[in-house]
Amino acid sequence: MKIKSVVKVMNFHSLLRVDKSRKNAEKYFSYEERLTDFADDILNNRNLILDKKIINVSKLGKPLNIYIGNDLGFCGNFNTNINTLAKEDKNSNKILIGKKIYNGKENVLLKLTKEEYLNNTRKVEDILYETIKKRKASEINIIYNHYNNISSIELKKKKVLPLENVEQKKKHYEDFVVEGDISSILTNVVVLYLSYEIRIATENSYASENVMRQSVTKQSLDKIDEIELENKRIERKEKNAESYKKVLEDWIKLSSLEKKDE
Repeated sequence: MKIKSVVKVMNFHSLLRVDKSRKNAEKYFSYEERLTDFADDILNNRNLILDKKIINVSKLGKPLNIYIGNDLGFCGNFNTNINTLAKEDKNSNKILIGKKIYNGKENVLLKLTKEEYLNNTRKVEDILYETIKKRKASEINIIYNHYNNISSIELKKKKVLPLENVEQKKKHYEDFVVEGDISSILTNVVVLYLSYEIRIATENSYASENVMRQSVTKQSLDKIDEIELENKRIERKEKNAESYKKVLEDWIKLSSLEKKDE
């Protein structure tokens, strides 16, 4: 079957990508922990909050939600829940990353494929910079399919700003010596932190996408094999029926000849 050859190719490509993307996702697990701790030290620092009064979100602003979907086909319902959330999200500004994600335009600030985003993160960073500098957002969230391990993928909504105190016992009393415009410096630091969080979520989502695609193509191949076996069984049954019919016809003809000879 032609479709079987296509699915085999998809399955093979997914197998090639799964291991690499899985390793990347697992590598980023440790990066994410260190990055969050770094941002926590700055954003929840008591001296910076009280003395400099910077990096405050606006309670009057709309949330900024970043939805990450998939670029590849044959991924089952990978986008279903994400698309549902994006469609129902009427009160937030949105950045959409993924070729096959929700195509609505309401409050959508930017839409990119994963490939476009990875090749040019600046477009997203420009929006983040304006959002932070002008305090346009009440919060910033990333919504994506999170890879936990090869058998566990879950829809995740991660709040990346405001950042909750990672360690409640941590007092964040460290002081900083700052040269230059503290507001500009910290805005750029926060944008860098947010940009890395989005990059990490995109890489993690890519791992989820390939794991799901490999699973779906494997199930499809199994189903195709079942259909082929059933078709062969039916074909054998039809051939046996034809053979039986021919034998029966030959026997009837032979019986007719024997009666004539008598």
